[in-house]
Amino acid sequence: HVQLVESGGGSVQAGGSLRLSCGTSGNTQSRRCMGWFRQAPGKEREVVAVLFAGSGVSYYADSVKGRFAISQDDAKNMLYLQMNSLKPDDTAMYYCAATGSSSTVYCLSRRSPGEYNYWGQGTQVTVS
Repeated sequence: HVQLVESGGGSVQAGGSLRLSCGTSGNTQSRRCMGWFRQAPGKEREVVAVLFAGSGVSYYADSVKGRFAISQDDAKNMLYLQMNSLKPDDTAMYYCAATGSSSTVYCLSRRSPGEYNYWGQGTQVTVS
């Protein structure tokens, strides 16, 4: 079983920065593939970034490429999402997600919410 707990959301002005954190615990193999997703009101949940644990290799949605960075701290069992140059369109509930994966390529191809087995409760980000 895997548990994920997000924190770090809040309200910020356009152009500002936030860092989201996700505390992870549970079976290591079941969280080899980690992702950040977001869901705005009235819209479907969409992928923001994906990371294959321990590889340093990541995927970013085009809408956030160059502005957001996903990273992890294995020693602290933490996943992060550094968000810079925030825009009003980034306003959404942000979720940390995890699933198992046997390879970097397979993990980074997992961009649909249905491909993830474990979810956090979400943290709200509002950009005005």
